[in-house]
Amino acid sequence: MTDDIDFRILGDDMQIVEIGLDPGETVIAEAGAMNYMDEGITFESVMGDGTRPPGGFWDQALGAGKRVLAGESLFLTHFHNASPAKRTLAFAAPYPGKIIPLDLAALGSDFTCQKDSFLCAAKGTQLDITFTKNLGVGLFGGEGFILERLRGSGRVFVHAGGTVVKRELAGGRLLVDTGCLVGFTPGISYDITQAGNLKSMIFGGEGLFLADLSGTGTVYLQSLPFSRLARRVLQSLQRRGGFGKDEGSLLGGLGNILMGGGR
Repeated sequence: MTDDIDFRILGDDMQIVEIGLDPGETVIAEAGAMNYMDEGITFESVMGDGTRPPGGFWDQALGAGKRVLAGESLFLTHFHNASPAKRTLAFAAPYPGKIIPLDLAALGSDFTCQKDSFLCAAKGTQLDITFTKNLGVGLFGGEGFILERLRGSGRVFVHAGGTVVKRELAGGRLLVDTGCLVGFTPGISYDITQAGNLKSMIFGGEGLFLADLSGTGTVYLQSLPFSRLARRVLQSLQRRGGFGKDEGSLLGGLGNILMGGGR
């Protein structure tokens, strides 16, 4: 049984989701996502989402190993309202973008998303790691090879970078940069395909692979994957020689003072 939680989303480009928990309700989240919470809410780190009955050592080790392989934390944090009154807590987006609220019951009880998109969910939501059929992509480190699957009947919240685009497919096909995919509903077939010919891959400035989506369902896209944002910041710092330069650096003149320059 999934807890039915109340929520509201605050902010514009650096959003938080504020969740109201009735007495006895619980929400699960990635480690480090909590922003603030009322007195009376307790929390603990749990290996997994808490939906599976305790199993043997190898079952737990396999589940934990899949999360580590996906780059996620070994543990999830469970926040429980132990007070006799309604209490509030909030989770923050990790970088500029939007928080997308999803009702799994309305989406066929299943949603597949990028491995770093999940933010938090009502207790009872099952989180699992899934892999694309194209093993060769994983060997080359392509984004989108490892995905996270969310199953249940309650609310889940995922995060997307930049602007969010919601596309409805009705038997069509959509090719997307692997980093720009947020997630998709049941009915969508997903695979990764090579992007163009060798010349385009080397000189075109695009990725080596594209996400190939087809079928009938909903696809969520993001305009600014965190990997792209981080790459642009790093390239800018490298071109300008790091933080010690005056114009164009992240700190500007202040960086010069802090780093001992500008004398």
